[in-house]
Amino acid sequence: MHPQGAPPKIALPGVKSLIAVASGKGGVGKSTVAANLALALHAQGAKVGLMDADIYGPSVPIMMGLGTVDTKTTMFPLEKYGLKLMSMGFVVNAEQAVIWRGPMVHKAVTQFLTDIDWGQLDYLVIDLPPGTGDAQLTLTQTAPLSGAVIVTTPQEVSLIDARKGLEMFRQVRVPILGIIENMSYFVGDDGKRYDIYGHGGGQKLATETGMTFLGAIPIDPRVAQCGDQGDPIVHRFPDTPVAKAYLALAGTIAQELKRAAGQAPPLPSVNL
Repeated sequence: MHPQGAPPKIALPGVKSLIAVASGKGGVGKSTVAANLALALHAQGAKVGLMDADIYGPSVPIMMGLGTVDTKTTMFPLEKYGLKLMSMGFVVNAEQAVIWRGPMVHKAVTQFLTDIDWGQLDYLVIDLPPGTGDAQLTLTQTAPLSGAVIVTTPQEVSLIDARKGLEMFRQVRVPILGIIENMSYFVGDDGKRYDIYGHGGGQKLATETGMTFLGAIPIDPRVAQCGDQGDPIVHRFPDTPVAKAYLALAGTIAQELKRAAGQAPPLPSVNL
């Protein structure tokens, strides 16, 4: 039975866990987090897919070094670095604007889930667009999401918008796995830590909202360089502090998913 007026959830029997990666605002590195998180989960032996639900501004093709393909001769999802991938950027040229109203966005996101043969996956990571618009509503209402992670940066303006994202998932009753603080700090050549954008914002938000603080991702110029070159840092430089932070994050999220399903004890609090 479904609540009155609510659409039935899409059945994805081959996918064990669907993880939504969201943010209240743009510019916090959400797509970078989604791509590197997917690669980190794969590096730990999982079968992983990455779905780009940002219809207007898809990032996955650039980050994975891919472009548009001939839909008549190409089977989706595409595969690279061991991940199964789907994005509007594979269908529409990067220079072409997608000018769609809400129902078309709803249709596209739904087709990405139902018309793509994702096969057997341990995790399908879904990169959401920023904000609380049509793509988010479609996914939260129709996709069997296992949980969502909220990406923020330490600044107060980012934290304010992250709260809105948290509230949206709460209202639609999607479990929130926790909060990730991206671009958290920088370690200089002198070995010292520099909190360029402030310190402890993500932990503070997690404490105030009763959420789990999943971890902090440091700043490294190579993150942007790797993304622009189509080879994310977890794959290209797996021994860097940033890549190791993503590997730790992947383990924490896997544990949180088990805890949300009642299969594991609560994680201890993290203080950074």
